[in-house]
Amino acid sequence: MSKLTNPSLLLLRNSEALVGKSILVVNFAQDGFLQELKTLNPHSKITAFSYNYANSCFAEKFAGVDTIVNHTITGNDYDLVILYYPKAKPEALMCLDNIRAVISSAAQLLVVGENKSGVKSIEKQLKDKACFSNKIDSAKHCALYLFSELTHHDDFNIRHYHKEFTVNIADTQFNVISVPGVFNHGALDAGTAILLANAPTIKQGSVLDFACGAGIIATFLGLKNSALSFVCTDISALAIYATEQTLALNNITGHAQLGDGLEHITGKFELIISNPPFHTGIATDYSIAERFLSAAKNHLTRNGQLTIVANSFLKYPPILESQFGTYQTVYKNNKFAVYAS
Repeated sequence: MSKLTNPSLLLLRNSEALVGKSILVVNFAQDGFLQELKTLNPHSKITAFSYNYANSCFAEKFAGVDTIVNHTITGNDYDLVILYYPKAKPEALMCLDNIRAVISSAAQLLVVGENKSGVKSIEKQLKDKACFSNKIDSAKHCALYLFSELTHHDDFNIRHYHKEFTVNIADTQFNVISVPGVFNHGALDAGTAILLANAPTIKQGSVLDFACGAGIIATFLGLKNSALSFVCTDISALAIYATEQTLALNNITGHAQLGDGLEHITGKFELIISNPPFHTGIATDYSIAERFLSAAKNHLTRNGQLTIVANSFLKYPPILESQFGTYQTVYKNNKFAVYAS
C-alpha cells in the first residue's frame, strides 16, 4: 500500500463515516486511500474523479474503482462524496457546485484538507447550501468536515464559470477563456508575457505548446502566423478545456491533448515552447523539467527549436546543457529568463 497522506489518515480514522452504496472521491491524493476505501466498502460502487491526468492514471491500478478524468464531474445519485479540498478557492467553489449536481437527495459530503489549503472556509462556503454541517475531526494540521441535506444544483454547466479576458502584447491583442483551476486563472502571468515578447519567429510547420494552460501561447503565435498548426498538451483537463475554448474563439487551428509529459505526443515540431511547471505541491521539483526536456529533444525536427521561460533562480541551464549540449539566454531580468536550444 502507498504511504498515506495526512488528509487520508484523518479520513481513515473516521472509517465509520466512510460508508455508502455509491461513493465519489474527488481530487484524491496519490496514496493508498482508494484501496482502503474499497476494503471498507467491498460491494459498493466507488468512483474516483480528478481533473488531473496523472492522478487518474494512478487510480486506475486499484481494482473495483472506476476512474474519471474530465473537466466536469459526471454521474448521478452518489450517496457519499469525499472531497479533498483544492488549494484554489475558485476551483473549490466550482467543484462544490458540480458535486451538488450529481448527488442523491440523502447524500453526505465529507471535506478534508490541510489547514493551509483553506479548508477552514468550507463551512462558510456551504452555509446556505447544506442544512447540517459539523467539523468532526482534526489532526496533523488537517481538518475533516461533514455536510448533509445539501441543496441540489439543477443547472451546473462549466460555461457559467468561464472568465474571458484580453491579452495585449507585442502588437497583438486577443481574448482568452479561462476556467477555475487553470494556471493563473483569468489573467496573463508575468512569465508567459515575457515569453511572448521574446518568442521566436518561424514561417511554417507544427508547434507544440507544452503545459498549455488556457492556450495563450498557441493563440498568440497562431495570430502572428496563420500558416502554423498547433498541438497543445497539459496534465489538467480544465486546461485542455480552456485551451479548446480559446483556440476556437480566435479561429486558431490546433489540437488540445490531455497527458502527463510528452509520452502521448507523436511527431516532430519546428518549435516546442513552454512556461513549464516546476512544482510538485509547493516544493520545487526539477524532475518535471528534466523529464520534459529529455523527451522534447526527440520531438524536434532537424532544425527545430525549444524555447522556454523560467524563474531566474531556477537551475535550468545545467539541465539544458545536459540534454541539448548548448543553449542561449534570449532574455533575462531579476525575475525571469527565456532560454532557447
